[in-house]
Amino acid sequence: MSLVAEVQGLRVEIGGRAVVDGVSLQARAGRITAVIGPSGSGKTTTGLALLGEYPPGARVEGIVRTPDGTVGYVPQHPAAVLNPARRTGALLRDIAALRGGAGGRPERDRRVAEALRLARLPDPAAVLRRFPHQLSGGQQQRAVLAQALLVGARVIVADEPTTGQDALTKQGVVEELAAVARQGIAVVLLSHDLDVVRQLADEVVVMRDGRVVDRGPVSSVLADPGPEALPEPRAPRPRGPVRLAVQELSATHRTGRGTTEVLSGIATSVAAGECLALVGRSGSGKTTLGRCLAGLHSRYSGAVLLAGTPLQRSLRSRRRAELAAVQYVFQDARAAFDEHRPVLDQVARTAVRLRGAGREEARDAAVRTLGELGLSGESAGRRPGGLSGGELQRAALARALLAQPDVLVCDEITSGLDAAARHAILGVLAGLRERAELSLVFITHDLAAAGALADRIAVLDAGRIVEEGPAHELLAAPRHPVTRALLEAGAPTPVSPAP
Repeated sequence: MSLVAEVQGLRVEIGGRAVVDGVSLQARAGRITAVIGPSGSGKTTTGLALLGEYPPGARVEGIVRTPDGTVGYVPQHPAAVLNPARRTGALLRDIAALRGGAGGRPERDRRVAEALRLARLPDPAAVLRRFPHQLSGGQQQRAVLAQALLVGARVIVADEPTTGQDALTKQGVVEELAAVARQGIAVVLLSHDLDVVRQLADEVVVMRDGRVVDRGPVSSVLADPGPEALPEPRAPRPRGPVRLAVQELSATHRTGRGTTEVLSGIATSVAAGECLALVGRSGSGKTTLGRCLAGLHSRYSGAVLLAGTPLQRSLRSRRRAELAAVQYVFQDARAAFDEHRPVLDQVARTAVRLRGAGREEARDAAVRTLGELGLSGESAGRRPGGLSGGELQRAALARALLAQPDVLVCDEITSGLDAAARHAILGVLAGLRERAELSLVFITHDLAAAGALADRIAVLDAGRIVEEGPAHELLAAPRHPVTRALLEAGAPTPVSPAP
């Protein structure tokens, strides 16, 4: 197979610290090279080097060659490369036009439709009419994959391309990346998902602390997987008082053709010390529901009640105590931080703004909470560009926890983490639920994590709750076809029914 991209002896220093040190790898036509390692190991910095992109102020040594031309990039946080002011369809048609070719707009539309089909994007007509913020994380990810396909790249760098996607859609992405490779395109896959790596990779490169520590074929680098350690499912117990309730909530998005209903007749609740998991396919309405709870999406009818009192629909209309009471942790943690300020300062600011803490008290609390989540004060003292996606996700969780919330809405916060970091965060959340009676709304595609953490699970499909019940019962004996399909595709850790 011909060599289409190569990295030799790459060293990238930021502020005198080597984030990548002596890394070499090759990408060959029609083959998939997976780069794996824990958060902060240097995977993304290495992948971006193939595009000639480096962190601001970086000192770079080594050689990067891409003799066969265009390199496409599918980032872990897809919103970063989608123009928030333009509808998805207009953006994709512009990219198609830049590639030229005869046929005018009909041909451009055909190519866009083909790219969306290859990217496994359901209901593309509706997606093309929406702005990026109106798409789920999984829809954004697949729209960006369509961009990479449209530019005719000879190399595609896929940074956690299955992050935040349900098991059915994840399998579609796996199949599409395999199909991309069969077309003679080289794929550099940056991933924490070892199951995906086992399915796809021809070669695996293992990184730790900026260095390559192992490489070779999958069979020699990755041992057979054992069962992943997850928090023990909590035994069923009587529900406490309802803390947050949703009554007949229906939500809409604005589109170029008016409004589109994305949630219809939602009614559910979460009690003190309880975890409610919201699961379903990408685009089913999970994130929109979570945003309604936190006041981030105000275009809805119905009511959200905190301890029996209706909350204002808009974040801007809520009192400080209400803002602190319901906190939201975004799936795209990088977009949630100011890139020009140290992360530690932004985390501490929550305690100052929402709890009236003094600056030193807030900073001490931030360092302590970040440490509990596995992020050192030294790392958090950097600007966001100096942290990996996984490190920023832990910082985003710490920032929300400093508000001492009653309800924490977590939107796919473990989807971009390696197994160790994922287990640590799930353990922290389980502990908070037990010790602080924190109510959790856990938006996830990860049914194994939902089974370990949640007391109850609500399954969404096409904007409606199609099944809801105790976690152990729903996973052991699903009733709705959507739930059964998700379970079959994801093969989560079995949960036995209660005796």
